[in-house]
Amino acid sequence: MAYDEELDARVEELATTWGATRKKMFGGTGYMLHGNMLAGVLGESLILRLSGEDGAEALKQPNVRPFDISKNPMSGWVMVGAEGLDELSLEDWLEKARDFVETLPPK
Repeated sequence: MAYDEELDARVEELATTWGATRKKMFGGTGYMLHGNMLAGVLGESLILRLSGEDGAEALKQPNVRPFDISKNPMSGWVMVGAEGLDELSLEDWLEKARDFVETLPPK
């Protein structure tokens, strides 16, 4: 599956300033922070790892759906469609993910 390279470049620009590293995965890209996945790009959507509470709140927003590539969606994982990703909101989304991932033990 192709992924939005422009969105990926925008994510990379922000996430790498926090020390995140980029990896190709599941037909798109993923960004790892201290060994934990922070965010990624799949198709035209941004994937985010949020706390369970932030993930539930995010699902109430337009253009957000569960990140579900298996039979059992994981709590807190969401996909934000391209329509919901202007410059300001992209940074806000990524900061929410970073705030949660920084609470996890390094891998």
